[in-house]
Amino acid sequence: MSKHEKNERTIAKNRKAFHDYEILETFEAGIELTGTEVRSLRDNNCQLTDTFALIRDGQAWLNNLHIAPFTNGNIANVDPDRKRRLLLHKKQIRYLAEKTQEKGLSIVPLKIYFNDRNLVKVEIALARGKKLYDKRNSMKERDVQREIARTLKERR
Repeated sequence: MSKHEKNERTIAKNRKAFHDYEILETFEAGIELTGTEVRSLRDNNCQLTDTFALIRDGQAWLNNLHIAPFTNGNIANVDPDRKRRLLLHKKQIRYLAEKTQEKGLSIVPLKIYFNDRNLVKVEIALARGKKLYDKRNSMKERDVQREIARTLKERR
């Protein structure tokens, strides 16, 4: 993926996204945060479940991202469930807006992390929702891979 990936520190992952969606393309986006939110993220106080992104008026917004209020914060703490703006290039925003107009495509955050320069980044993906039979197939493939790994381990 990126050359800086080895130095990143993951804050939260959206494991449910890989189960519910077929990932087509991934993007790295910055996120607009306040100081107390960044300090709260350093304590790993973040929840990505049921989070989604929307394109409105030429801007990308992240909805339902829960960042717990900073414990030592004061009145500077903001609403933990507020909408947060994603920082992307205009071309990327236009591309995502076009793709989400297609039937069944949506923008889903996969993980939130600190990069090598200690900036908070969000990995978002253009994804298509899986049907129930697709979920069963992926679970079956995962079980088969696990069995293969187990038998190879026993042989060694």
